[in-house]
Amino acid sequence: MPITTNKTASAKKDNGENLGSYNVGSRWMYGNNTFTYKMLSVLSVIFLLYGIVFVGTLINNNLKQYNYIGKAAKMERTIAVNGYGKVSGNNDIAVTTIGYSNTDKDVAKAQADNKKVMDQITSDLKKMGVEDKDLQNNYTIYPNYNYTPQKGQELIGYQVSNQLTIKIRDLTKIPNILSLAGKYGATEVSGLNFTIDDPENLKADARAKALIDARTKAADLADKLGVRVGSVVSYNEFEDNTGGPIYNMKALDSAQSVGGGPATVSSGSRDVVMNVSVTYEILP
Repeated sequence: MPITTNKTASAKKDNGENLGSYNVGSRWMYGNNTFTYKMLSVLSVIFLLYGIVFVGTLINNNLKQYNYIGKAAKMERTIAVNGYGKVSGNNDIAVTTIGYSNTDKDVAKAQADNKKVMDQITSDLKKMGVEDKDLQNNYTIYPNYNYTPQKGQELIGYQVSNQLTIKIRDLTKIPNILSLAGKYGATEVSGLNFTIDDPENLKADARAKALIDARTKAADLADKLGVRVGSVVSYNEFEDNTGGPIYNMKALDSAQSVGGGPATVSSGSRDVVMNVSVTYEILP
């Protein structure tokens, strides 16, 4: 009987210990589950709020895009006018070209003969005070052929051409410079063109006149429309020049061929024209 009683007590003790251990573990597991549930709930709420904000933003943007479909862009309130300015200046330089062309089967001889003529013209120009910066050569050499049914293509010789463009600053020397063509047997002479060496000052004056013209037109138009003109929104300009007189070289050759003196040359004047297009803001 004591043995039986001991086993029963031991069994009860073991059952009590096991029961106590189970209760402690259950409470620990339940506590962890509660914390995890709360964290998941908080995260779910955060993600839900983020989703609501995101979807709302998309809807708002789409509504804005929809509102602008089919509608024209907002028009600026502006006045656009054109201005015109013109100034005149006396031509102060003349430009002409004197050249010589010759042909020879010996290319070296053709070059030497051409150089002799052009060197004489250049030498006299420098004696007259024409500087190197006002002289520009255009020099070419090319073979010259002739074709016949009997012989086919046959080399006639090599043609050498040297054209010298001359800028004449002292207009009183024009007749003497042009006479060099006949003096040394030049074969090519161009017309005499007059122009202004540095037209920038005239351009500035013409631009100023054009701007005053544009501003006056804008103010007059604004007054009639009952609005006020503000700052410049856009500006464009372009130059429209009219040429000066062109000297006729054939007339000079004819005068010299009959024994007459050099023709009187007038440089004339040149108009510098500036056109501007100005857009002004209309003030509210």
